[in-house]
Amino acid sequence: MDATTAPVRAEVLRDRYRSRLPRTLGELTGPVEGTVDLPLHIVWSGRTSYSLDRPKSRMTLYRTVLAEGLREDLAAFLHHRLLVEQWPVLRRLVSPYIREAWEKAFPELLRTGTAA
Repeated sequence: MDATTAPVRAEVLRDRYRSRLPRTLGELTGPVEGTVDLPLHIVWSGRTSYSLDRPKSRMTLYRTVLAEGLREDLAAFLHHRLLVEQWPVLRRLVSPYIREAWEKAFPELLRTGTAA
């Protein structure tokens, strides 16, 4: 990758994640317990079923949906309370483009736990 394609790629990724954001965190009304099975357009190989009752499994689910989900998927599979609770750790597990898009749109995420 040369010096001219890196900034273009970065902007494409920023635009991709910004375009998927909900208008408010309250739109994230996914489940808070039980098992979630993700569709193939989000996770096309490997594990597709996640337990919200197990912290590592829940974190993997959120990381996957943030990276690969469409706007409708974010609303269907993520819950605003769980996202806020997990954000201090989750923000270190997602790409910088995802983190930037979410924290710019929802500054309240930075005020949770040790995220700041």
